[in-house]
Amino acid sequence: MSKIALIIKREYLSRVKKKSFILMTILGPILMAGIMIVPIWFAMQKPDLQKIEVIDDSHLFEGLIPQKDFVHFDYPPISLEQAQEGFYDTNYDAILWISKNILEGKGAVTIFYKKQLGVAVEQHIHTTLSKMMYDVMLAKNKVNLDAIKSAEVASSFKMITKELEESGKSKETNTGVRIGIGLGAGILIYIFIFLYGVQVMRGVMEEKTNRIVEIILSSVKPFQLMMGKIIGVALVGLTQFILWLVLTGTLYSVASATLLKDIDLKQIQQKEEVIKIGADINFSKMKANPQADEITKIWNDLKTINFTAIIFCFLFYFLGGYLLYSALFAAMGSAVDSEADTQQFMLPVTIPIIFSIVMAQTIIQDPNGPTAFWLSIIPFTSPIIMMVRLPFGVPVWELALSMFLLIAGFLFTTWLAGKIYRTGILMYGKKVTWKELGKWLFYKG
Repeated sequence: MSKIALIIKREYLSRVKKKSFILMTILGPILMAGIMIVPIWFAMQKPDLQKIEVIDDSHLFEGLIPQKDFVHFDYPPISLEQAQEGFYDTNYDAILWISKNILEGKGAVTIFYKKQLGVAVEQHIHTTLSKMMYDVMLAKNKVNLDAIKSAEVASSFKMITKELEESGKSKETNTGVRIGIGLGAGILIYIFIFLYGVQVMRGVMEEKTNRIVEIILSSVKPFQLMMGKIIGVALVGLTQFILWLVLTGTLYSVASATLLKDIDLKQIQQKEEVIKIGADINFSKMKANPQADEITKIWNDLKTINFTAIIFCFLFYFLGGYLLYSALFAAMGSAVDSEADTQQFMLPVTIPIIFSIVMAQTIIQDPNGPTAFWLSIIPFTSPIIMMVRLPFGVPVWELALSMFLLIAGFLFTTWLAGKIYRTGILMYGKKVTWKELGKWLFYKG
């Protein structure tokens, strides 16, 4: 087995056996699966039924407020004073009082409660009464309600975005979903590069300060040691990411078969109810579950994304970005004696990757513009920017050029870091400056 392979094996096994690695490998999938499952599960749960006593002094809405699974209305023939006096002797959660002159703009709708009502209940009452009063006023002034309804339907159109391919086929897309996937992938790469890059730097510093490196370098060359560390930690990160994917998928499948077994997202539809006052007043449609359609739409939009290509590119840019930056992190670790001394070198090295995250917000506004193109080609920014662009569609030649330049960038930074590493790893007790680093680049031997 080659010396680099032995170093890789040592770095890999020493890290995957740590409790922190095992703990994060287990907790990561649980958190990710929870983020996907919990919102769907909660959105589909029926809230507790709340009973409301309605005192309608206007006599306009008696028996007309739509009932829901989470709220029930009763209309007893009593006054507000009588309702308040016996309130705590009843099983009602609240009293809804509608004043007599409500349509004149002088009255009010008041809710008296024992315990705070849910947001859905208050929103249902407010939206329903507001729309009903709107329709009553239109009918009272002899406005053509059918014309108003037709105008409302026409103005509430749905805008659909579709990608038209050269073959003539088109597929529906969702910009919001693509933004979420692009930004999420970019942020993950940002986190991974920093997380594992810093591990390389600290590992180099630890061996240097403990003088272990002097023993190691008696058997291997500095470049072999640096490459072994970089690749070993890269394999740790790749192992953790693959385990996250497998465990997250497993947890989601188990949850789908148990917690979500009675939920069919394709069949979740919002119920429509039409309420009438008299013979002429048609009230608006009331939605039983406003989250349902949105969840269904997002679910269907996710199916249009080519996740195979996204995952492949994510792995490539994760490894490419990590290898490029970790070589520089290793060089920094070899040049200093303590972590406090790394600050002067850390900022220039990390500025490009921080700049990428800052620019990601701009890139999603114009994912195919010149700024997006150049930042996705330059190796120091391409790992994040190209992942932000990918869900929107990137020409194959741009992707290939970006990948080629990232590989070339990694080879260049590794060569550069190797020049610094071979001198700095055996340098002790000296404050290193940028001028000193420049000299190390031209040392021979």
